Amino acid sequence: MGFSYTARTITLIKDDKESGYLHKGTSINTLSLREKELSINGSAHKVVRLPLCRRNLPVSEKKVFEGNEIAVEWDGRLCIHIAECGRSAGELFVGGRDPWCVPDHSTKTEVREIVERCPSGALTYEDKGGTPEVVADENTLVVVYDGPLYVSGDLEVDGASADMPGVRFRAALCRCGRSANKPFCDNSHLKARFDDHGAVGEKGPGLSKKGGKLSIKSLPDGPLLLEGNLSIRAGNGRVAWQGTRASLCRCGASENKPFCDGSHKQVGFKSS
Repeated sequence: MGFSYTARTITLIKDDKESGYLHKGTSINTLSLREKELSINGSAHKVVRLPLCRRNLPVSEKKVFEGNEIAVEWDGRLCIHIAECGRSAGELFVGGRDPWCVPDHSTKTEVREIVERCPSGALTYEDKGGTPEVVADENTLVVVYDGPLYVSGDLEVDGASADMPGVRFRAALCRCGRSANKPFCDNSHLKARFDDHGAVGEKGPGLSKKGGKLSIKSLPDGPLLLEGNLSIRAGNGRVAWQGTRASLCRCGASENKPFCDGSHKQVGFKSS
């Protein structure tokens, strides 16, 4: 088990072989639940085991947390541990608690709102009153600083498994070229030290309307092809590009990110 640390922060470089949890950048003075003493360079430090950061799950692993009015489902195949759930206020998600999600500790409205924050589609819910998740009014793609593409809206992701309902609304798409779960991000950009800050230089042809289906296709050994009304936000949050058809880099080599410039041919990118 290898660690690096500076000041009051510890980062676990390798997965904890005992628990399978990854503790990255945990602040020592904020730890509270299920702490464990570890000796690092002769000094005692505490790290906490958070189920919200679990790694190396079987690809089929899913968990359902039942409540009286609403049930929450978590899909380990899609989770990239952004922690919109774990850092939410209240008692819906609490790291270290078993179970770590308790829908009855929040109102149904709160559960829906927090689950819908999940950018990867790993979290979904079943409202027992029969009200489904509402599709966003517009299709939006965010180019994350040194990270994936967050896309939300009325999504139709080609090849997505039928038991991944969340990616009909929200998805995190790989753009570093290293994911083992393409077209979805699996955080491989961290190990690869992918470097792109999310600037968008083009403006696009514009939109006459918003919303509607957004088709997302992964071209063989090539880019992501998005067709439908789409707004692209740069890493700084501004609406940078609007149009109805975009070819986006997913090999990580384009000089015109987030758009494809044909570099996948030169670098020999393989989509599988």
